[in-house]
Amino acid sequence: MGDGPRAAATDLYRATPPMPPLDVTTEPRGDQLRVVLAGELDIVNAPRLEEQLVALEADDVGTLILDLRALDFIDSTGLRTLIAANERARSAGRRLVVVRGAKAVDRLLSLTQLDQRLDIVDDPDAVGAQPVNGD
Repeated sequence: MGDGPRAAATDLYRATPPMPPLDVTTEPRGDQLRVVLAGELDIVNAPRLEEQLVALEADDVGTLILDLRALDFIDSTGLRTLIAANERARSAGRRLVVVRGAKAVDRLLSLTQLDQRLDIVDDPDAVGAQPVNGD
């Protein structure tokens, strides 16, 4: 479009695609509620997810399943959202289960040792009624 390094930088900036949004869908299953996250869970959309989770938790769900398989990216704000949801679940005597996500998401959970703190499964259909772990 333009000439010189400044124009090239401007052209590059314009060519950068917008960040994908976070899509949240819910699937009620008896006393379980599966929340499917797709896209990116970051500082931009973590507050909206937090509000949605708090509203969903008000419906007195026995087990909340956060399905991360379609999540492309998570940052520290997203991790904090998972931790907060887990803490609220434990305080209320509910179970929070996290479905293992993409390799990059799973690696971050491992590096931060959240994989040892959260109840993580590979298959959301395998989640049965289990008591809340008192760790």
